[in-house]
Formats: sequence, structure tokens, C-alpha cells
Amino acid sequence: MKTIIAILRIHTMNRTKEALSKAGLPSFTATGQVYGRGKGKWDAEVMEGVKNNQPEAIALLGPEPRLRLHRMITLTVPDSKVKTAVQEIMNANRTDAPGDGKIFVLPNSEAISIRTGESGDSVLD
Repeated sequence: MKTIIAILRIHTMNRTKEALSKAGLPSFTATGQVYGRGKGKWDAEVMEGVKNNQPEAIALLGPEPRLRLHRMITLTVPDSKVKTAVQEIMNANRTDAPGDGKIFVLPNSEAISIRTGESGDSVLD
């Protein structure tokens, strides 16, 4: 089994939830708000202001990128469903613009149901 962590644009959550559910992967955890940045220095509103030569926007550029609001989801799936989960997340979130997000796939050695004590892939759904 693998744990998938995805950092996504905040407004793509409904598309992501629907895509995963249709793919038979309805179970995941989502955080309300996380802040982060990629390696780019752009922020759409600030860059529009810079393009329009607004001093306030130019002052906001600074030497480092600003932190941006995102949502983070975490799901643990059997090995056989990892490719499907990753592909569905990518399809729901790809805009081909900077800031589409990142997906991390991590090994997971065990999953245990607190209620039943059952363990393994069977507790994933």
C-alpha cells in the first residue's frame, strides 16, 4: 500500500473529490488550508499590478515568492490503485499553468482499523 499526499489549488477540491469517487477511491483526508510556494515568483494579482505599473504591486514582488493558499489531501490506497489515484488527481487539477500542485507517493507499511483491530489493505475502504 502507498500513501499519496497531494498539494492542490484550493478551488479544484470539488473536481478532485468527484474524480476520486468515480474512480472508486472515495476515502481521503483533506486539510482546510495549507500555505506554500513553488520555485516561481509569480502571484497572478501581483503580476497583473506589475504589468500595469502599479507601485504597490511592484513593492510586493520582493526577492522571494509569496506563500499561497492551497489544500492538501492524503489518501492511502492498495498498490494496485496508486496509478489510478495519481492519474485522477492529475486530470482533475492540471491547467498547464504554474501552481497546479504536487503529488507525493510514499510507502506505507501498515494500516490498522482502530474500531476492529483489523489490518492490511482491507481497512482502506
